[in-house]
Amino acid sequence: MTDSKHSSAIKRTTKQNKEVVYQVFTRLFGNTNTTNKPWGTLEENGVGKFADFTDKALSEIKALGVTHIWYTGVPHHALVRDYTEYGIEDDHPSVVKGRAGSPYAVKDYYNVNPDLAVDPANRLEEFKALIERSHQQGLKVIIDIVPNHVARRYHGLTNPEGVEDFGASDDSSVAYHKDNNFYYIPGERFSVPEAEGGYQPLGGEAHALLATPFEENPAKWTGNGSRLAQPEFDDWYETVKVNYGIRPDGTKDFDELPAEFDKQDHAAHFAFWQNKEVPDSWVKFRDIALYWLAMGVDGFRYDMAEMVPVEFWSYMNSSIKQVNPEAFLMAEVYQPDLYRDYIHLGKMDYLYDKVDLYDTLKLVMQGKGSTDAIVDVQEQLMDIEHHMLHFLDNHDEQRVASPEFAGDANKGKPAMLVSTLLSTSPTMIYFGQEVGEPGAEDAGFGLASRTTIFDYFGVPHHQRWMNHGEFDGGQLTEEERNLRDFYQRLMNFSLNSSALMGQYQELHTHNRQQGVGYDDQLFAFSRFDDSEKLIMLANFSDIEKGPVTLSLPAALIELWQLADGEYALIEQLYQAANTVLVVEDGQGRIMLDVKPLDCLVLSLPSN
Repeated sequence: MTDSKHSSAIKRTTKQNKEVVYQVFTRLFGNTNTTNKPWGTLEENGVGKFADFTDKALSEIKALGVTHIWYTGVPHHALVRDYTEYGIEDDHPSVVKGRAGSPYAVKDYYNVNPDLAVDPANRLEEFKALIERSHQQGLKVIIDIVPNHVARRYHGLTNPEGVEDFGASDDSSVAYHKDNNFYYIPGERFSVPEAEGGYQPLGGEAHALLATPFEENPAKWTGNGSRLAQPEFDDWYETVKVNYGIRPDGTKDFDELPAEFDKQDHAAHFAFWQNKEVPDSWVKFRDIALYWLAMGVDGFRYDMAEMVPVEFWSYMNSSIKQVNPEAFLMAEVYQPDLYRDYIHLGKMDYLYDKVDLYDTLKLVMQGKGSTDAIVDVQEQLMDIEHHMLHFLDNHDEQRVASPEFAGDANKGKPAMLVSTLLSTSPTMIYFGQEVGEPGAEDAGFGLASRTTIFDYFGVPHHQRWMNHGEFDGGQLTEEERNLRDFYQRLMNFSLNSSALMGQYQELHTHNRQQGVGYDDQLFAFSRFDDSEKLIMLANFSDIEKGPVTLSLPAALIELWQLADGEYALIEQLYQAANTVLVVEDGQGRIMLDVKPLDCLVLSLPSN
């Protein structure tokens, strides 16, 4: 690699500041119960409520350095609990994962999970009040939309006038029709998968509904695309695949976007779809999104967006932007060859940077990879870097502190520095990450290393911060308190530094060639604009590095217009001022003693 290959600077985006998304698993956040019995009921293990997000809780989340809060698991999904007195049909335990249920098996898109309400009859009003409280604290609200699949038995109780349930008008005698919401297997009944590893619904507990098999005739395709009437155990058997007008042979039963439409804006995409006939499922999901926008929701996280055709996203997202141009739209897409289509044609704001940056950082943190790989990731994504949302933790991934990942939350600090400051993209953190939650317990359906999304459970490290509803960190250990302090300093710095929306210069390649004491467990880069010049250095090793001489290339010194001499540098996270940049003969060098897992943000004061 040569310096010139990696010297390009990212262009300033239209965004003026970074954004930070705080993901909360809504059911778990406010739960103070510490029983944590595997497969425990709501009564045994407790559950968090919308009301637990008090003004104090939300103000502390805001103070952490957060701009958007993603309330995961809000739409009403299948679960095993009797709410029939509220007119809610029971869900069959054989097609519910866990007892509390997967938030990605939605059964009613026009209402919310009754578990989350103090009064289930008033659940929608309680969520509206949460939206209002969030807005009052300066937080924008994101919820999930799961376009690829719904629960095996979908039933809306509070649909707006004229809105039909998914599948209500389907012709189930045929495998496919453009306006069917589901795909069918005519002549065959659905059967639950053969259990693996001794699995039993509800952990083997007797339940009246299990005396009668779940009925679905004819069988529908399963959410992950399985066309078997009896899917495999690893299939998403609790859900059914939504039909978007893709015929079973893979051809499209709708108009495709014209050539060069990747260069058109939201308004042009919106205009293209006017007066065009689109599949019924497209209209249903557009109307769902507009319903929540009208309620005050500020954006959506789209589950498995790559499993839905990009043309639908053009239709959906351009409709959303017509109503709210500032709506925050982020999505799961795990195939890098699809990134640009889903951004430019599908009009997504942000995609998970999982396969590239997250996977790279995870290997470095585990001692299995080199920081050299970060250079290539940033270079390959440079043209879309603003759209690649960065994270180290979310509900799908192993907790950073878990033995299966890094085994120590502090090992996440240098990775978090890089993840947060490398690009102009938003940063996401998952509740409990900032206090080192390891996801250590087997919860029932949810197994250790990931915080369960299927069970009623408490989150121990987070509960210590929550401190019985005081939300003051009163029970945190000193190490946990220091970790949260680091996150708060880093997130707030990211929101307030103009340089982070400016230009980027990687310093790693140059230092691998010319730096002294600099190895592939260190990573250095610069971000700068006309008013602020930053040099970042992260040490992924738990071994002290020193002395290290960090070299700044002549091209950067010239760009910064620095004459020979000495320049005091101020470390921005902890305001230390004992570092000097020496410029001699047009070259820059900084002498550093780099501590284990060190995270340095050095600022050159403006003249």
